[in-house]
Parts: sequence; C-alpha cells; structure tokens
Amino acid sequence: MRRYLPDTFTILLMLTVALAAVLPIDGTAAAWFAIATKLGVGLIFFLHGARLSREVVIAGFLHWRLHIVILFSTFALFPLIGLLIGFVPPWILPPSLYTGILFLCVLPSTVQSSIAFTSMAGGNVPAAVCAASASNILGVFLTPLLVGVIFSAGGHGGVSLDAIEQILLQLLAPFVAGQILQPWIGDWIRARKKLLAPVDRGSILMVVYLAFSQAVTAGLWHAFTLSDLTILIAIEIVLLALILTATTFGSRLLGFDRADEIAITFCGSKKSLASGIPMASAIFAGQNIGMIVLPVMLFHQIQLMACAVIAQRYAAKAAELEGTAIPATLT
Repeated sequence: MRRYLPDTFTILLMLTVALAAVLPIDGTAAAWFAIATKLGVGLIFFLHGARLSREVVIAGFLHWRLHIVILFSTFALFPLIGLLIGFVPPWILPPSLYTGILFLCVLPSTVQSSIAFTSMAGGNVPAAVCAASASNILGVFLTPLLVGVIFSAGGHGGVSLDAIEQILLQLLAPFVAGQILQPWIGDWIRARKKLLAPVDRGSILMVVYLAFSQAVTAGLWHAFTLSDLTILIAIEIVLLALILTATTFGSRLLGFDRADEIAITFCGSKKSLASGIPMASAIFAGQNIGMIVLPVMLFHQIQLMACAVIAQRYAAKAAELEGTAIPATLT
C-alpha cells in the first residue's frame, strides 16, 4: 500500500502550492525571493558544470539524435497537438484560454526542472543540460516565429534581448564557470553527490512558490468560472499525458538507452514559465496577457507534479535493478 502513497518530494510540492494559495509572497519580499530563486538555479548549473568531466560534456553536445528528438517534441509535436485542441467547441473551451494553450505549445522547454528531474531519475544530465539550454536559446527566435505562423498574425515584433541575457547569465554562465573550475573542484563535488539533491529540490520548490504566488496576487483566478478552469486543467493534463507517452515510448522505439530516454522524456515534455512570461510581454505587447499566461502557469504546476512522480519511479526502478544485479556478481 505504501508504494501508492505520494513520496516526500511530491508532498512538499503540494504543500508549497497550498502555502502560495494561502500566503502568497508579493511586493519587496517577492522581489528578494525572486533573486534568491535565480541564485539557487544558478548554483544548480555551477554544481553540474563542476561535477561533469569535460569528456562527458562534449559527448552530450555531440549527441545530435537526442537533441533533434527533443526539439521536434518541443517545437513541432506540441504545436500540432495545440492545433488539434482548436477543434474543441468554444462553448467548452473559451477562445481566450485556447489562445493561451496555443502560446503554451510554442514555448521552449524549461531548463532547471528538466535537468533537476533528469538528475533525480538517473538520466543523461549532460545531454539534458545541452538540450534544454539549446531549446531556450532557439525558442527566443522560434517562439515568435511560430506565434506569427500559427496565430496568422504579423507585426508582433521581436523578442527583447532580456530573455537571451537571462538564459546566458543565469544558466549557461554558471555552467561554464563550473566547467572552468572542474579540474580543481570536480573531484570534491563528485565525492559529495548528496550536495546536489537539496539544491535541485529546493530550487524547484522555490520556483513553484514564486510562480503560484504571482498567479494568486494577480487575481487571475477571479477572471474565469470554476468550470472554465476545470476544463482547462483537464485539457492540459491530457496534453501532458500525450507528450509524455510520445517521448517515453518514442525514445524506446528509436533505440535510445534508459539514460537518454529519461532526458528525452523530461526535456521534451516541459514548457518554460520563466521564458513564457517575458516572451508573452514582448510578443503581445499592449495586450492583456493575463489570459494568455494563465494556461502556462497551470501547466507549469501540472508538469512539476507529474514529473516529480515519474522521476521518483525512475529512481526507484534503477535502485531495484541495482539491487537485483548485486547477487549475480557474487556467483
């Protein structure tokens, strides 16, 4: 019976969402908390950069088949399913919320949680770092292009350089710094693998609390009926389930090993809230973006909850396989 109960990390995620709903952080405190969250995310990438050997990182960059599959899922499969969702009658799914779903489907993959979950599950972390970072950098250009094509509306303007600067400074720069220092501190970091666990989980909890607090303080929950939100959540759960199924079983059919399957599953099924909100502000400048970013906010919470469970199951399965392999080596 115990195996069907939520794990500790999933319970912490639920408690974090509940805390944000009851006691959201805002104002000056939220600004300082956002800075702390960015520092936590940067620390993740510094530690990953310091832990990974140069040979492993190069191998991750050269794993082009994996990157193509993840980019296809992010910028082709997601938008295709988003267009199919358009056949849902408007009296079931309000057009304003459908616009938000379409925007969600053209966003790049999230970075920090994709890598954190890949690490938790025992997947190919170097490939995940490269693929998720590449998705975000390409997304700065591809997302506005896809919005223009899919929405059949031009003149949105380009995305500001702030999004590119955020990716480079917050994600890639710490990773590169860790790589530079890796010859001197790499062995020390690798000898203390447990150091990464609280940083990964802590940063995800911080992102969840900050994102959900912003949604609560913005008053978005009062803009729609409970039935509208219920239908939106149900559609997004189905969307995520379809993508997770496609990435998981698709990677197996394509012959990827277990570590690559994990990276593809987590990197190819995510959408970035951190990139989505500034992109929405730039692409839909002058418009009320509340309805557009609401599906992104909700999907962000749904994907974190679902992937936390999946990552724990991958980790448990790996531990089980290692346990059964031990006696064989003794015979």
